[in-house]
Amino acid sequence: MADAKRETRVDRDEVFLELTKSICPVCKRVIEAEVNARENRVIMRKRCPDHGEFEALVYSDAELYVAQQRYNKPGTLPLEFQTEVRDGCPLDCGLCPEHKQHACLGLIEVNTACNLDCPICFADSGHQPDGFSLTREQVAFMLDTFVAAEGEPEVVQFSGGEPSIHPEIVTFLEMAKERGIHVVMLNTNGIRLARDPRFAREVARVGAHVYLQFDGFDLETHLAIRGKDLRESKRRALDNCAEHGVTVTLVAAVEKGVNEHEVGEIVRFGVSHPAVNSVVFQPVTHAGRHRVFDPLERLTNPDVMRLVAEQLPDWFRVSDFVPVPCCFPTCRSMSYALVDGDRLIPFTRLLDIDAYLDYVSNRVIPDLDVRSALERMFSSSAAPGAEEALLACEGCGIDLPGALEDLRSHAFVVTVQDFQDAYTLNVRQLMKCCIEQITPDGRLIPFCAYNTVGYREQVREQLSGAKVAPVVPNARPLLPILAETRYGSQTVAR
Repeated sequence: MADAKRETRVDRDEVFLELTKSICPVCKRVIEAEVNARENRVIMRKRCPDHGEFEALVYSDAELYVAQQRYNKPGTLPLEFQTEVRDGCPLDCGLCPEHKQHACLGLIEVNTACNLDCPICFADSGHQPDGFSLTREQVAFMLDTFVAAEGEPEVVQFSGGEPSIHPEIVTFLEMAKERGIHVVMLNTNGIRLARDPRFAREVARVGAHVYLQFDGFDLETHLAIRGKDLRESKRRALDNCAEHGVTVTLVAAVEKGVNEHEVGEIVRFGVSHPAVNSVVFQPVTHAGRHRVFDPLERLTNPDVMRLVAEQLPDWFRVSDFVPVPCCFPTCRSMSYALVDGDRLIPFTRLLDIDAYLDYVSNRVIPDLDVRSALERMFSSSAAPGAEEALLACEGCGIDLPGALEDLRSHAFVVTVQDFQDAYTLNVRQLMKCCIEQITPDGRLIPFCAYNTVGYREQVREQLSGAKVAPVVPNARPLLPILAETRYGSQTVAR
């Protein structure tokens, strides 16, 4: 026995982070999933009894993933829940009493029709036989449901399809404003804004904010993501918005191998355009229509933050992006900055942003009323470190006193927001989701569940009467849809 070969134990090549639940990307069955750190990347691994094992990249920087957990905080309960707990997350949406956060942002998809047929579209919009168009009565009920749940909702966003082609879209915007919702957004590709200046004037009259699809400047980018050259349409849409005083967020879907090289140019363009006050980057969600992809080689939030820092080194560092505490902290990060002409400096260089996170806690849009904090930093009783911050501001050429006089017009926000797909869905994150899809039967369904678990197909099937697959197995039946739904040239009573 003394001469027997001694066996050596071998360490695993990954660090176990958590056991959670997810879904099978093929059949949508709820299954267990592990989240592990391997080679400084966060990987989800899960196994379906029928379709085998799957691995997907969740976060490309494991150290940052772990560090950001300290930004997690208790959520705020809604005034009302819409469903009961029966089968557990993610099958009881929603919101059910087990959900950990209220709805910061409510989404209403007013139609499925679109004046584009993009190669990449998580909503799978376009010219399908299963389309629908919501009525005024349905939208009123959905808005009232949102108000009942939130009291004073922060944001509602009208989407589609392409919402601007809905004949009553301006009325819908007005209805949301009448209910006291603080921010009313129009999520649009901008084609109607470009072609119809009167529409831009109407959006301005209502006081809506435009959430404008804007993926880059290269022809190849437009063809790969949107299927046609929209560069001139985007320019005209933005100019019409500027002319009529409509504020705009540029929203870029960022896909690996397509437009990563353009993120810095998008930010620089946004800072320079008079209509734009923010930019949102969304790594492509592989739901609906999308390019062929490798789940282990997708873009995640840290990749986009690094790209911004690398392409705009005079403006940004990765450390300038701060997790938003209202949702799960790795879902969304923002950098808040002061701008003056073509000069920009992030707030992180001016004050201890962690001390002022209450400004954005449990909110999807930052409260930019940080003027008092900045004024205290530069008062005679300023805390140690203020001198360095003032030098930083002077070094970039920004007139701080002038910026403080009208902080909102000198504020610019860059957001990086990753949404989960069927490969990466994690109920731990889902239960903290603060972006909810409002459905015509009065539910508020977390956005990532709506796009991945099968709720989208379920709602579309009932609204249109056309069979849509796949539908979540054993899902809770829909409640009767209010009033009537129009699709095609027909009206179908519900």
